[in-house]
Amino acid sequence: MHIDQAVTLTQDRLAQEGSTMGELLGHFRRSTSRSLIGDPEWERILACAEQLPITMGALPFGFELPLQSCRPEADFGVSLASGTATAALFEQRARRNKSDEVARAITKLFGQMDEEDSSLREIAGRKLMLEFDIGSAKEKERSMPGMFLRPGERPILGACGQANDVVAVVDALVSCVGWELKDAERKHVERAYLAQPEDTRMDSFGIFPSRSRSIRLAIMGFKSRQELGSYLGNLGWPGQFQAVESVIARISERVNIVRTGVNVDIAEQGVGPTLGLTLIVKQRYTKDSRYWLDGLTDWDPFLNALGHEDLVVPDKLAALADWVSKPKTLFGKSGQFILLRGIHHIKLVISDDQLKEAKAYVFLVLSAAAST
Repeated sequence: MHIDQAVTLTQDRLAQEGSTMGELLGHFRRSTSRSLIGDPEWERILACAEQLPITMGALPFGFELPLQSCRPEADFGVSLASGTATAALFEQRARRNKSDEVARAITKLFGQMDEEDSSLREIAGRKLMLEFDIGSAKEKERSMPGMFLRPGERPILGACGQANDVVAVVDALVSCVGWELKDAERKHVERAYLAQPEDTRMDSFGIFPSRSRSIRLAIMGFKSRQELGSYLGNLGWPGQFQAVESVIARISERVNIVRTGVNVDIAEQGVGPTLGLTLIVKQRYTKDSRYWLDGLTDWDPFLNALGHEDLVVPDKLAALADWVSKPKTLFGKSGQFILLRGIHHIKLVISDDQLKEAKAYVFLVLSAAAST
C-alpha cells in the first residue's frame, strides 16, 4: 500500500476512535516514564493536544525532552500534510475563526503547496511539522508553535546551485505567519547555503513566531571537525569553535560518529550565537522506507557516551533508553493499529561557549495499514 493511502486509512480509522489528540495521548500515559514527563507536565501537554484533531496521529508525533533539566517536562510535536482530512479540518477552523492564528498560518502555507506547479511542493512535498512550547513555556503562556519544513522531495545539497530553492522555502515559511523576508535575512540565508561543502544537505527550515524573530536552518552531513569548523567560520558564527570541537572529541572517544549536523539561527543581524549540534551515529535517509525503524540497541552506544556528560540527568537517560521498543499491536474500536516508538535524534546545544543543553526528540508513529 502506498504511504499516502496508508495515511488516509489511518486517519479514517483514528476518526472512529475519538476526536482529539488529547484522547489519543491518554492511551500512552502508562508507557511514558514519569522521569521524562511528570503528571502536571503531562496535563499541560494534554491541554494543548485537546485542541488538535486526532487524525494527526496518522503522521509522526512526539516530544522534545530536555535531558539536562531535573524537571520532568517536555514540548510536544506533531505533523500534518496538505490535501488530507487533517488539513481540511484546519481550513474549516480558519474560516470559522479569523483569530485562530495557527489554523490561518497552516492554511496559508498549504495554499502555497496546493497551487498548480508549486515550487514549494516540488522541494518540500506536502508535510509540515509543528512544535508546541509546553515545558519550555511559562505556565500560562499561549503561543504559536514552531513551524518546520523539510526538503524531502528535492533535497538541497551543498555546491549544487540551489540557493533559489533555499530562499523559496524560507519565503513560504515566513509569509504564512505574516512576515516579509527582509533583504538582510535573504542574504544571510543564501550565504548559509553557499558556504555548504559538497555532500552536505539543508535538512530542515524552521521559524518560531512567538520567539525572537529568526530562521532556523539545519545543515547535516559534515564529514569532519575541520569541515564543520571551516563552515562555521565562513558563516561568521560568533562562538568559539573550540567549544564545539571539545564536545565532539569527548563523545568521539566513546562512540563512532559518522557525520555531524548543526542548527543555526539566522536573523537580520546575521548568525546567532547559539548552536545546535547533532552527532550522527547512524545515517538516515528520508526516502528510505525504514526511515523510522531503529534496532532496539542502535542508540545504546551514544546514550552511554552521553552519560559521561555532567549536565545529563542519569534517571532521564535510563528512561530514554527504554523508550525505544519493538513494533506493538494496539486494539481500538475500529480495529488494530501498529505502534512504532523510538528516538529520532538528540541535539546538543552550545551557547556562551559551553554545552548547556541536551535534548532528545522521541517519536510515535501509528499505522492502521500495517495491521490489515
